[in-house]
Amino acid sequence: MPALVLLGRKWLIGSDDMVFPALFEILVRVIWLILISVVCSRYYSWTFNCVSGGILVRAYLIGMLAVLSLVIFVLVLLVNRSAQGAIWDTEARRLVGPLLIIKMLLIGPEIAMNVLGTMWAFTDYIQCDDEEFTSTAIEIVVLFNWALFALTVFGLVLLMDPLGSKRLDEQTDSTADTLRHKKVTRVWVRRFRWFFCWIMRDEHSHEAFAQAAGLFSSLFRGTDIIPTDFIAGCILLRVKQKRECREQRRLALIAEQRYKCTSDIKELLMDKPSWMCMKKAQHYMKLSMASYGWLFVIYRHCCTGIFKLFPRLMCCSCFRAKPTIVKGDNCCLCNLAGVRYMSHLQPKDILYASFRNHIFELPFCVLADHKTSSILICIRGSLSMRDIFTDLTATPEKFHVEGLPTGSLAHKGMLSSAKYIKKELEDYGVLDKAYAIYPEYKLVITGHSLGAGTGTLLGCMLRPKFPDVKVYGFSCPGGMVSKELAKYCEDFVFSIGIGDDLVMRVGIDSVEDLRTNMMHVLHACRLPKYRIFLNGFGYAFFGVPSRDLESTWKSDRIRTPVFSTRDRHSPLLTNGGPSTSYDITPIHPQHEVVSRRFCKTRLYMPGNIVHVTRKKKTKEERKAAKKLKVLNGDDFEMRWATCEDFLEMRIMPRMLLDHLPENVFKTLNAIMECQQTEIGMDMPEITVI
Repeated sequence: MPALVLLGRKWLIGSDDMVFPALFEILVRVIWLILISVVCSRYYSWTFNCVSGGILVRAYLIGMLAVLSLVIFVLVLLVNRSAQGAIWDTEARRLVGPLLIIKMLLIGPEIAMNVLGTMWAFTDYIQCDDEEFTSTAIEIVVLFNWALFALTVFGLVLLMDPLGSKRLDEQTDSTADTLRHKKVTRVWVRRFRWFFCWIMRDEHSHEAFAQAAGLFSSLFRGTDIIPTDFIAGCILLRVKQKRECREQRRLALIAEQRYKCTSDIKELLMDKPSWMCMKKAQHYMKLSMASYGWLFVIYRHCCTGIFKLFPRLMCCSCFRAKPTIVKGDNCCLCNLAGVRYMSHLQPKDILYASFRNHIFELPFCVLADHKTSSILICIRGSLSMRDIFTDLTATPEKFHVEGLPTGSLAHKGMLSSAKYIKKELEDYGVLDKAYAIYPEYKLVITGHSLGAGTGTLLGCMLRPKFPDVKVYGFSCPGGMVSKELAKYCEDFVFSIGIGDDLVMRVGIDSVEDLRTNMMHVLHACRLPKYRIFLNGFGYAFFGVPSRDLESTWKSDRIRTPVFSTRDRHSPLLTNGGPSTSYDITPIHPQHEVVSRRFCKTRLYMPGNIVHVTRKKKTKEERKAAKKLKVLNGDDFEMRWATCEDFLEMRIMPRMLLDHLPENVFKTLNAIMECQQTEIGMDMPEITVI
């Protein structure tokens, strides 16, 4: 950072990104140099006895020794210069560009030498008596040299910025900026269409591609961030956020403003209505996992999954009568078999199942759950690239349903998915048929991740007809609904999130805030990028040491945190507790772009939110827990959170693991087992019909 300027254009690489690629090439070149040196010492005198082409063989051997030595020397200089200075200190790496040009000029002599080597090893033009070692070594060097040339060409194509022309970059007026934004959007659309050509082309896919392209273009519009900066930025944000957490804990202890957490479910749910029951939530989470179908069974049971599904398969189902309306499944109804295995329901209790998966069209199933006396709509979470594009279509859209607050807004992709499911239910009369059989049952909607968000919006749509509908969401996405609608959903939505789940904090605003903080920490870092990557490997295995919390930053950029009343829509990140901020001097020449917003309205997580977190333990307690290798309910504590508590994206070791449905289910199981053990099974029972 910033991007490397070479040959009159910008590239998707920085001048500090040459350390590891050059070290790898040095290793390869040294091995080749050793092989050629051995060949030259053993075979050079034989070349004078060649029938034809002896001078070419000598030219090849001497030329390869010279070219390899020169290339290694240039690579050593390149490593040395690329490792200089902090990320933004490009002046210390000003010689990287000229060294790269010299390196590219040496490609010509290398190709000429490799042509001679190819003639010697694979043609009859040169006729010499070869020994086995020499012929084998030359063939290996020649083949790997051609492979390296092909890799170089592929790398140049991959790293070429389609809009890297300096003429376009030098235009600074607003019209040129808008034109550049449109061009970048078109480039992203072409990339999506090329890489995801297997996605069905319809109006939904075109809309999703355009929305995602506009979002990506807007997020990095006017910035000079390259791909490796994201990795370095995430590592630095992890260090910075750990530093902030440590300071916030200290300030919270001083001010006695800690969150009120508890490990007792009864205490947690003391003043809440009876339908907010953790035992029911545990049960519905199990059924939510069932909606993932056969892939989830294979994922959980890699070796034995097929044997668990086999008894429930229905081969040649196209020609056989089925007790369930099934859409979008394969001929053996593998997804339906997965639902049956995970839910332990009889075929007659699966009233409807749709596994059709396109953009804005999520798989879901309708179950008759006799254990809780409910008609249950289970909506699947993200499992395919089509679902990812549904997630990325994140712009707010007006949401008009009877009873909703005026001006309600919702995530466009999830809203479109909810409309699709509602239409399917109405077209097939699923709920009417279900209530004709079970008129006394309640309507419940559940889902995980994308399914939780879509289920919440579907609940809003169905509430005028089914006023007692309840929604149980797990790991619900953060940027979902406007604030008024989030408060409205508290009457019927019960949401549970685990630990450092990234998806609970994802929204357009939080991603833009992450971009802003990433730019700030990249400016404030005092370490070169290769050191950041090396430290990152260490953090992954051993955690962030205390010494790095201070030594990573330039002393005049990161200062002691102070209380701040900064507005939450500010580009700087804040959190739900006592607000802190760091005084980071914005030195980026285009730092004003970080205040630009893709959307004017912030979206929030809806409903009543229980946040389950891990207790802080001593080193001895953590070691004892690792030896047990099993989750213990005493390891967790719970609290009621607000939608404002999940506005900040945090880079944490478990931010992806805590989102996985099996980990959510394991956590709920551990909590329930602990509670049942401690209070002698005195838990609210679920009615069994």
